[in-house]
Amino acid sequence: MTSELDVDAVVLVGGKGTRLRPLTLSAPKPMLPTAGVPFLTHLLSRVRAAGIRHVVLGTSYRAEVFEEHFGDGAALGLELEYVVEDEPLDTGGAIRNVADHLRADHAVIFNGDILSGADLRALVQTHLDTDADVTLHLQRVEDPSRFGSVPTDAEGRVTAFLEKTPNPPTDQINAGCYVFRRPVLESIPAGRRVSVERETFPGLLADGAHLHGFVDASYWLDVGTPEAFLRGSADLVRGFAPTSALPGPTGEALVLKGANVAADAAVTGGSTVGSGAQVASGARIAGSVLFDRVSVAENAVVENSVLGVGARVGKGAVLKGVVIGDGAVVGAGCELLDGARVWPDVTLPDGSIRFSSDA
Repeated sequence: MTSELDVDAVVLVGGKGTRLRPLTLSAPKPMLPTAGVPFLTHLLSRVRAAGIRHVVLGTSYRAEVFEEHFGDGAALGLELEYVVEDEPLDTGGAIRNVADHLRADHAVIFNGDILSGADLRALVQTHLDTDADVTLHLQRVEDPSRFGSVPTDAEGRVTAFLEKTPNPPTDQINAGCYVFRRPVLESIPAGRRVSVERETFPGLLADGAHLHGFVDASYWLDVGTPEAFLRGSADLVRGFAPTSALPGPTGEALVLKGANVAADAAVTGGSTVGSGAQVASGARIAGSVLFDRVSVAENAVVENSVLGVGARVGKGAVLKGVVIGDGAVVGAGCELLDGARVWPDVTLPDGSIRFSSDA
């Protein structure tokens, strides 16, 4: 058993997940089924594996859903508390909003939609060893121009917070995970919107605070878009991304209990087939997530797509790179490609939408 770390964990899960609509109309993004369990379960499993027990969830959108599912956290070996934002407070404001619920002298802050393989114990130890005010997980990425970059000096101290630029001076970016000394966290203004990235960190740096960088190049993914969500789920299923919460062995597919996949259907690419789902003869599922009770008819093709709870796909339909809402029906022979989104409970009649001229 891993020894306990005397730090609190704070997970920020207040976002609306608009980029993942229509899936997030019925569930907050961290609660979407990802490799067979709500996404947040994977993060909480890693928090517990690192030896952290007390976790405060900062919630806002559909706040009740989290407590209904996780309760007091005992099933995961955690003590969970919930703090609801009455109005959006941005990252810094959300962190300050949970301060009264902290117990330890230090708190690890997690962004609730990041999938990361960073060594959390090493992150905390670096924070303690360097006596930092705040320690930031900095991720090395191939293309840092897509992000703001965070350079550090020879001792590992953060020297600046730079906006996106075509030629950043470092490949280190803010990975959305921080360790705060509690008095520093409590110094964030209460009761208003505060951006930790644009206000809190630059302000601390200007005041001479010690901001330290924990630089890492392990697995890291922001799952905020359908493409990234699918990749994260597939990487968890295939064992590329770390988790202690996968409800089955790693491999090319995760088929949950109660699902029925025909013997001559193909399910590949780290796909997940949800509980009670049906995949009929000749169907091909690749790199996709099928939520519970989805049905895919004969010879249909589903690639790199997310199908919401109870969605139905007709015979010979082709779905590539699309998002289908809960309870929606895609009729036989339809062809949906590249970014199409079907809202919940909508029915597309047989053959009604094609991207090809061969119907």
